Amino acid sequence: MQPRTPLVLCVLLSQVLLRTSAEELDCTPGFQPKVFHINQPAEFIEDQPVLNLTFSDCKGNAQLRYEVSSPYFKVNRDGSLVSLRNITAVGKTLFVHARTPHAEDMAELVIVGGKDIQGSSQDIFKFARTSPVPRQKRSIVVSPILIPENQRQPFPRDVGRVVDSDRPEGSRFRLTGKGVDQEPKGIFRIHENTGIVSVTQSLDREVIAVYQLFVETTDVNGKTLEGPVPLDVIVIDQNDNRPIFREGPYVGHVMEGSPTGTTVMRMTAFDADDPATDNALLRYNIRQQTPDKPSPNMFYIDPEKGDIVTVVSPALLDRETLENPKYELIIEAQDMAGQDVGLTGTATATIVIDDKNDHSPKFTNKEFQATVEEGAVGVIVNLTVEDKDDPTTGAWRAAYTIINGNPGQSFEIHTNPQTNEGMLSVVKPLDYEISAFHTLLIKVENEDPLVPDVSYGPSSTATVHITVLDVNEGPVFYPDPMMVTKQENISVGSVLLTVNATDPDSLQHQTIRYSVYKDPAGWLNINPINGTVDTTAVLDRESPFVHNSVYTALFLAIDSGNPPATGTGTLLITLEDVNDNAPFIYPTVAEVCDDARNLSVVILGASDKDLHPNTDPFKFEIHKQTVPDKVWKITKINNTHALVSLLQNLNKANYNLPIMVTDSGKPPMTNVTDLRVQVCSCKNSRVDCNAAGSLHLSPTSLLLLMLFSLLCL
Repeated sequence: MQPRTPLVLCVLLSQVLLRTSAEELDCTPGFQPKVFHINQPAEFIEDQPVLNLTFSDCKGNAQLRYEVSSPYFKVNRDGSLVSLRNITAVGKTLFVHARTPHAEDMAELVIVGGKDIQGSSQDIFKFARTSPVPRQKRSIVVSPILIPENQRQPFPRDVGRVVDSDRPEGSRFRLTGKGVDQEPKGIFRIHENTGIVSVTQSLDREVIAVYQLFVETTDVNGKTLEGPVPLDVIVIDQNDNRPIFREGPYVGHVMEGSPTGTTVMRMTAFDADDPATDNALLRYNIRQQTPDKPSPNMFYIDPEKGDIVTVVSPALLDRETLENPKYELIIEAQDMAGQDVGLTGTATATIVIDDKNDHSPKFTNKEFQATVEEGAVGVIVNLTVEDKDDPTTGAWRAAYTIINGNPGQSFEIHTNPQTNEGMLSVVKPLDYEISAFHTLLIKVENEDPLVPDVSYGPSSTATVHITVLDVNEGPVFYPDPMMVTKQENISVGSVLLTVNATDPDSLQHQTIRYSVYKDPAGWLNINPINGTVDTTAVLDRESPFVHNSVYTALFLAIDSGNPPATGTGTLLITLEDVNDNAPFIYPTVAEVCDDARNLSVVILGASDKDLHPNTDPFKFEIHKQTVPDKVWKITKINNTHALVSLLQNLNKANYNLPIMVTDSGKPPMTNVTDLRVQVCSCKNSRVDCNAAGSLHLSPTSLLLLMLFSLLCL
């Protein structure tokens, strides 16, 4: 068997028909013939017929429609193939697909002498494997099967045939692979006796573009005799997918004043059709621009790349003169290289004209006036400016600077973020008596720098005249606070000091009167005319109104203005300690058992309201003139404590023991305090201190008790 050419095999596969009663019909639906040959001319001339195709659906060809695999040709209603323009090369193979509601078919157009070009039909349909598979001692002959996608009913329909010239008697064909016995199952099948391959449903190239099947021959028991031999089913693309813009929203920015030809953004669409065909060859154009001023063609889009660029002069691209600094473009993508037969998809591109700082801020007035009362702080005037730039950017936002007239830093200026006004404030109180007028020079700039060809002019500075209003200010004490140190217990009427207050309103020549404002203990008096402060009572450092030896009083100075103004001064009196407080003991009650082995009674402590050296060390003594010597004993523990103990057990009773304690002051102060000692009965873990019948001992009783105790020894 001689090898067959790809052309002969294609003809063989495309002309397979069922050998049934249909052969007896007078009309065979489809192209007659299936393959046409065209000699490559020097040039295909636009609108000149190349050849005539014959197609019939055997029912009158109603709604006949032709599709050509090349964008350079079309088929007229009468079947004439014509070129759409003058072209010199179209490739080696074209395909024409004809369709009516009753039939469809495909014809192959072989360009004799044609050269391969990018996107040629041979590349599209992968004809690298169209030649018969070498036999290699096999008799099965297969060639790729080409099936257009989106075929209509009826199904199943025959699409090709497998030939085995040496097939043994009784052998059968078997077809396997994805689309047969693998998912998606049942799309293709083969007639086991004739080798005719049929498809059972419409195909979608965008789902599966190539089905890789395998053909083998088997005996009646299913044992493989020959094969498997690969069989590719290639789905021919139809233009059934519109271009889609998948990456929106599309927003681009371009600076105002940009030169003509500035690229703004790129818009690209996706087409699910075969990228090797014109079905997915896209061209872009701008369908609509909103607004259409100052020019209806502000932008241009590269039809192949999708780059949007400016096409107007920089002068027209001025954000401040545009009706709207935002443009919306309706961008259309069309497949079939932009031909009228191509499918389209649209998307909206939003282009924002960004502001640049090409306008300097200008004060609305060259001079501003302000008044402020002396001593007041806060905003005194708002300075207004104009700026034509975008209010949302740093090209509009103002920054103010005081460049002259503020040596004492009494003024500050800040920008109001809502209005862009300059808020001039007094931050240090002004003094009318020092200066009644101030003149400031203010400069305004933008946060962003100006473009090189724009500068700040005279209108970017302004003068502010400030008038300070005189206010009746209260007198001021000097110093404040006033401090003096005195001993406590100084005599009543002693002069502590003379306060001094001055009136800041030096130009008004006012008089000042003094008075006591706060004197918690009522110890002080002030002369209303000359401010002399003296005492009206004894000063006591231990008073609850004294804190940390300091007594605080407040005085008023009132001027003669209308209305009068008042100033407040503070006097701090530090009181030096005098030994004027006798010490005292604690506790003053103690208990002891009448049969106690340990005759210790109580540990006494002493305290003194005075300060060192008028307090401890303290001296503890028993007032011996009234107490027997052989009953009680007191022993010093340290500077502030002593131990009281018994020299012998006493009967159950209450005893008053006079304790004398003396501080270390010069002269010292002494205090005698009775210590009440309860002698209790302590038996069987019970303590009975009931004083009924107990003795309240006077000195005579104590003496008799001691004599009785001695007799009992």
